[in-house]
This record gives sequence, structure tokens and C-alpha cells, in this order.
Amino acid sequence: MSNELKILLASPRGFCAGVVRAIEIVEKSIKKFGAPVYVRHEIVHNKQVVENLKKKGAIFIDELNQIKDCSRPVIFSAHGVPKSVPKEADSKKIFYIDATCPLVTKVHKEAERHYKNNYKTILIGHKNHPEVIGTMGQIPKENIALIETMEDVKSIKFHEPMAYVTQTTLSVDDTKDMINLLKKKFPNIKAPIKEDICYATTNRQSAVKKIAPLCDMFFVIGSENSSNSKRLVEVAKKVGCNNSRLVSFDSDLPMNEIIKCNKIGLTSGASAPEKLVQNFIAKIKIHSKVKIEEIEIVKENVTFKLPNSLN
Repeated sequence: MSNELKILLASPRGFCAGVVRAIEIVEKSIKKFGAPVYVRHEIVHNKQVVENLKKKGAIFIDELNQIKDCSRPVIFSAHGVPKSVPKEADSKKIFYIDATCPLVTKVHKEAERHYKNNYKTILIGHKNHPEVIGTMGQIPKENIALIETMEDVKSIKFHEPMAYVTQTTLSVDDTKDMINLLKKKFPNIKAPIKEDICYATTNRQSAVKKIAPLCDMFFVIGSENSSNSKRLVEVAKKVGCNNSRLVSFDSDLPMNEIIKCNKIGLTSGASAPEKLVQNFIAKIKIHSKVKIEEIEIVKENVTFKLPNSLN
């Protein structure tokens, strides 16, 4: 075996309260209503979570018109949906349960409030991400504009009164720069009362900022389509660990590189099960003598209530 390898394990990591709630909604729905239940889009962005729920009786679909049996319940994913989706479910008399994360719902309500108060809304986020599609679908499309980059700020056609909201899983630092530019261009733009980037995203990024500069390599366990996981890799690179990568549960590990390191960092995105972190560590232990140091920056104790229809 090679020299001792130290693994700095970020805490908090992995599942956030919104993800825990969404998975529980699917599991409890199957228990209460029997299988199958339909789920519109991946309930959370993690292949393993989705595969597990399929085994229990969940059928994943992209659109409601793929539902073969309209007497079965359908669950909307944690990322939220445009208003047109519950409307369509009502028109087809499909019973639905909304697993939208409450922190995403907060952003939806802000956009609606701005619309009612005659404000145009700027949404900072990533095009085609399900959360962004859901938020943009809360109000008429001529009243909301998406910006992804600093460049986009320059081309905003709206006039004040204006407000901005953000996707909940963005990079805290990049978003801050964009907001500063927005405020410079539109001094009276209305900000959210409480920041939209969710507590879990902020905490996981803070933990990475603390650990990544100390590491030879840094790994984020998460899916390719997970926005919050990708942002963690970007944060790790930004604070000085250039050799940072996203690892999905079926990736081959670059073991030759890992065993040459003295210290590696490890975290997981908000939709990645802890089991994947432990599997990663177990694979390394086959090749190296491992010492683990968990670095906790804050204790999370947030929980969200389940919908009344499941109580």
C-alpha cells in the first residue's frame, strides 16, 4: 500500500431538507396509494435515487400526456413546475402531489407578487434547468427575463420598476457579482427580502471553500445534471484546487492520481445519498491507508413538513 492518504470530508454535505422531503413524498405516496405512482421529471437530480424509487413502484415521465392510467397519482419534482402543469392535471382530473422544495416555492411566490405589483422580474439562473422553467412559468413570459451571465445584464430591455429573484442552487459568489452589476445599472431594483440561494447550497459551498485550498485533489459526488453539484466543483477550483472533479456513482475513479496525493477533499451534492460517499471512501481504502477528518462548518437541522394529503 502507498503512504497514508488523508481525506478531508466536508460537512454539511449530501441531502438537503428539500430532497429528503421529496423522496419521502414519493415513498409515502406509494405506501398510501399503492404502486404505481407517476413522477413528473426526476424527483431530484440523482440517478441512484431515481432507480431506487423505480424499484419501489414509481414511474418517471417527462410530461403528463405520458400517463397511461389517469386514476393514479402524479408527483411534481422538487424543482417545481410551471403553472400550466397543475392546470393540465386538473383538466385531466389527475390527482397530484406537489413535492416542490418550499424554498423554490418561496421564489415562485416572489415572482407572482412582483407581477401583481406591476414589477418586471429578472431571474438569475441557468437556462433549461427545471427549476428555472418552473419559476419562469409562474407569470406571463413578457414579465420575466432570464439572465445567466454578466454580459446578459447589459442587454436587459426592461425598465424600472423591476425586481430580481434567483435560482436556489447557484454559486453564491458569482451571483453576488451579477447582483452588484444589476444594482449598478438599476439602482432601484427590488431585492428578495431573504436571499433566494438556499441555506443548503450556501453551507455546502462554504464547507468546500474551507477545505479545497488544503487539498491536492477535490471530489464532488453528484450527477452530471445536478446544478448544485456542478457549482461545488467550480467553487473548489476557484479557491485554489484546480484538480477538482464531479464523480457520479458509476464513474471510474482516477486511482493512479488519487494514491499519489497526500490530501484529498470530498463532498456530495444536495441530491447525492451518503452511501455514495462511503462507497467512494471504501474504493480508496483498497489502494491506500486512509485517515478521515470530517470538517464541519455548521450543523443543519432544517426539516420541511409533508403535504397534508400524505398525513
